[in-house]
Amino acid sequence: MRLLQYIDNNRVRVARAGDDGLVTPLSRLESMYQLARKAIAERRSLEQVVSSEPLDAPVAYADLRRDGRLLPPLTHPDPGHCLVTGTGLTHLGSAAARDSMHQKLDQQDTGLTDSMKMFKWGVEGGKPAGDQPGMQPEWFYKGNGGNVVACGQAIRSPDFAEDHGEEPELVGCYLVDDQGRPHRLGFAIGNEFSDHVTERRNYLLLAHSKLRQCGVGPMLNAGPIPSHMEGTSRIRRNGAVLWQKPFLTGEGNMSHSFANLEYHHFKYRQHRVPGDVHLHFFGTATLSFVDNIRVEPGDEFEIDLPALGAPLTNPLAVEPGGHSLNGTLLL
Repeated sequence: MRLLQYIDNNRVRVARAGDDGLVTPLSRLESMYQLARKAIAERRSLEQVVSSEPLDAPVAYADLRRDGRLLPPLTHPDPGHCLVTGTGLTHLGSAAARDSMHQKLDQQDTGLTDSMKMFKWGVEGGKPAGDQPGMQPEWFYKGNGGNVVACGQAIRSPDFAEDHGEEPELVGCYLVDDQGRPHRLGFAIGNEFSDHVTERRNYLLLAHSKLRQCGVGPMLNAGPIPSHMEGTSRIRRNGAVLWQKPFLTGEGNMSHSFANLEYHHFKYRQHRVPGDVHLHFFGTATLSFVDNIRVEPGDEFEIDLPALGAPLTNPLAVEPGGHSLNGTLLL
């Protein structure tokens, strides 16, 4: 089941998306957050709750997309209570990339970079077979819900950034219940968006490179998703395709299981605050940056992953960073 959120006369609506290009809003529930809290309270699945709710007249998805009325599929009423995070070095890549990678991993740890060591440890221990957690992954913080933009909206990058690069990824969508237990609502398409030049200078600058806006949506896919999914990441300039590349994702193409990645995120008590929303990026295998693509304001990112519904599209905008060297005031 696919769900989305949109704006209707300054009111948030949550709707079920059909395969016919129509979305049908729920009459009584006004947000994904409200829907999820109801499902948790009644110990029912999202699909069970949606199936029992009265519906309003359907609207065309294309109209919502054209009019810029889409919202990210999961939001918190207070964006400060939405934590946006991610894990990297989780994807195995194409078959050719895997062969090359495994040749490198055959080296002793002393011959590997720190990033390759992390990847190797994930391959060796990221999918635990029993009840004990596996290897912990690389982890990073991106910001709060104010950094998340919907399909069709511009991703705004600060002018001090050295790169404005897309990262096509799966996003896990979570809500923490009143007892501090995280619930996975489903998955959405994400553009994690990072500054790869800054990151490449030194891996200790990874934290800086990730503090950027990101795109999530347009649809939340409730329930299980395929273990193998194929998508295409594109960049368009003036309507023409500047660059495109296929990518693989899903648990079958990852070195970590979702359960292991979720454990290592939610094992921290501060990530289990009742009522909080979490949007967690699960890593990528394809970047235009490695093909020496330099994007420009106005270029449009498109991440097309048919198994999760309509593609995620976001144009790039560059804006002033908004702070100067001596901009911190003294009291």
